Amino acid sequence: MRATCIDMVHELARRDPRVIYIGSDLGAGTLSAMKEEMPERFFMEGVAEANMIGMAAGLAMDGYIPFVHTISTFITRRALEQVAIDLCLHKLPVRIIGNGGGLVYAPLGPTHMAVEDIAVMRSLPDMTVIAPMDAEEMRRLMPHTLEWPGPVYIRLAKGKDEVVPHNEGASKIGEAVLVRPAGDVLFVTTGVMTQRALAAAEALSSSGISCGVLHMHTLKPMDGQRLMALADGKRLVVTVEEHTLIGGLGSSVAEYFVDHAGEMTIPRLLRLGLPDKFLSGYGSQNYLLEQCGLDPEGIESRVRAVLGEEKTSSSAARPKI
Repeated sequence: MRATCIDMVHELARRDPRVIYIGSDLGAGTLSAMKEEMPERFFMEGVAEANMIGMAAGLAMDGYIPFVHTISTFITRRALEQVAIDLCLHKLPVRIIGNGGGLVYAPLGPTHMAVEDIAVMRSLPDMTVIAPMDAEEMRRLMPHTLEWPGPVYIRLAKGKDEVVPHNEGASKIGEAVLVRPAGDVLFVTTGVMTQRALAAAEALSSSGISCGVLHMHTLKPMDGQRLMALADGKRLVVTVEEHTLIGGLGSSVAEYFVDHAGEMTIPRLLRLGLPDKFLSGYGSQNYLLEQCGLDPEGIESRVRAVLGEEKTSSSAARPKI
């Protein structure tokens, strides 16, 4: 996914002379082909994320579409004031590409884990937030960023994630994707947690608990109308995200249900995500997800516990950290 996103910046730059790439202290060889082909539109800045955002804002005011790229934690935490004031206040078309959303950089500890970035970015006025589930969806979504109004935050996973086949048309910003037909239970997912929710849905469905999966690649603006249509009357809605439970996908869904209570029968809601703490464990992304009960088996167990149809003891349904 990460390589596809960056390669798409180069492809979009070939299509549109307004596209500019700005990176922050990234590895040698990053977009080297674009650097060689169009050096006047390739900039690799140092460890200066706030300055990079200000630079992108100035270029956007001159009619360019800058794609700003670095590690998620640095672009959302260190440069938050510049993102809010330089970009959002002026509704500038800057595309912020955040490497390593969620627990991708788990081996480096909590300083590098972007576990609150969705909450931070979606709280900013006029900011659009997207988290594709795989490389192919990234390829479909990137062209839509060219003409999309205002700033966009693009949350990247690590890469080499399983591609999810589905029968719906081309992905568009703001339109959710149904990747598994709705059943008694509806999973609502974002990013690469879609693959894990799909595995859990298949396991549950094989034992008689029919489950659908709705993928929200756009967290803001959220496709509330489709969510409402699919969730109405369901036995259970389960949100699954690689993000703290405060302010992310689960919060967005809960807010929408409350705000539209008179228009639907609000189903029971189970929010699965990361705990409200800095994770103290070190290891791979998959290891920490398992410790938090966010692997397919953990998700399945939590759903069974809520529905009262556990296969094992209730302790298996609780996160380990």
